[in-house]
Amino acid sequence: MTLPWRVRAARSLYSALLVLAQPLYLLRLWWRGRAEPLYREAIGERLGRYRDAPSSGWLWLHAVSLGETRAAAALIEALRARRPGLRLLLTHSTATGRAAGQELLREGDRQTWLPFDTPAAVRRFLVHFEPAIGVLMETEVWPNLLPAAQVRGIPLVLANARLSEKSRRRGERFDAILRPAVEALSLVLAQSEADAQRLRSAGAREVRVCGNLKYDLAPDAALLERGQAWRAALARPVLLFAVSREGEEAPLLGAWARLRSTLAAPPLLVIVPRHPQRFDEVAALMRASGLNIARRSDWGEVPGAAALAADAWLGDSMREMPLYYGLAQVALLGGSFAPLGGQNLIEAAACGCPVVMGPHTFNFAEAAVLAEAAGAALRVEGIEAGLAQALALLGDAQRLADAGERCRSFAAEHRGAAQRMADQVSSCWTEVQTRVPSPA
Repeated sequence: MTLPWRVRAARSLYSALLVLAQPLYLLRLWWRGRAEPLYREAIGERLGRYRDAPSSGWLWLHAVSLGETRAAAALIEALRARRPGLRLLLTHSTATGRAAGQELLREGDRQTWLPFDTPAAVRRFLVHFEPAIGVLMETEVWPNLLPAAQVRGIPLVLANARLSEKSRRRGERFDAILRPAVEALSLVLAQSEADAQRLRSAGAREVRVCGNLKYDLAPDAALLERGQAWRAALARPVLLFAVSREGEEAPLLGAWARLRSTLAAPPLLVIVPRHPQRFDEVAALMRASGLNIARRSDWGEVPGAAALAADAWLGDSMREMPLYYGLAQVALLGGSFAPLGGQNLIEAAACGCPVVMGPHTFNFAEAAVLAEAAGAALRVEGIEAGLAQALALLGDAQRLADAGERCRSFAAEHRGAAQRMADQVSSCWTEVQTRVPSPA
């Protein structure tokens, strides 16, 4: 198929810019490796270079980071149930995603970095692994990778797909390179009908609504119980700022300093930043605001006396969110008080922790609307209003208990996306396997 000149020119320019930027990107990975050493591992995989022998027949699943990898767990489990001999090729782009993905592997599976989206790296990746089918999580649309896979006859499924109105408008400026990539998808499994409509307008040809995989995530019961035990040991209310992002902690701490002095018995404030490389920065902000803080990394199973007496805790650990949601009685939703789209509120609901969210929830637009309607979340316009609502909830035991029960009911009501998506992926795979080649 001959591409229009405009598409060829746009993709050539895009590829050339990526090749030129590649040395800088490699340096950036090395720099990030100071705080997260996993970034410095297997750098050659980023260029599509591998030490093992070429192979084929994989179910390739790409989960860019931690959130996508955790959501993929339920889908992978459902696919293994349908195809017991499945061999999984799991790719990631971030260190947190790769670390979490290690727990999803079984004997015979393979994990690697997704290569840079340059024509040469993409070609080497596809030739080396020859996947039987590819499943990309949520928003992963790559202008070189997807068309190259299509040319090689690899069916591609975009699972748990979402596209906000803001991202759709931004994508229109790059339609010449993004639309052919979206059109290369064999199947799109959207989270909601609104996402489906936007994905169709972006070029997706076959779109089906299956729901959100994040509802199918079961919180780690041991972590949840540990958090609840810590709260009992504290013997005071706990307010969580969950998965906070850069630019959000300082306004929160300023508002907290003003409010805290008016409270007879202030609750424990717990802040869990989204990115581990910011742990020290947030600790410094907390101390500068006058708080006596304790860091989660300073103890193991049980917090010591100094931690129990502290004004605030810094949640500087990874993959322990059920612990923090079990510890807290109400959570402020990170990413929603700055124009960042919000973090995953579904996990909080599954843990029975009510959420107070700011105005910016476009990354989880449908879930935010549904949670608010179900009484599992409250929406406010800013951080001071958020703190006021959270403190009011903490001060009303019956209202707090009712909100927690509504959270659990809301999360349970929307489960089932993993089974629906696994059915669709398996059917797509079977269709490819049974397709009779056309006569030469």
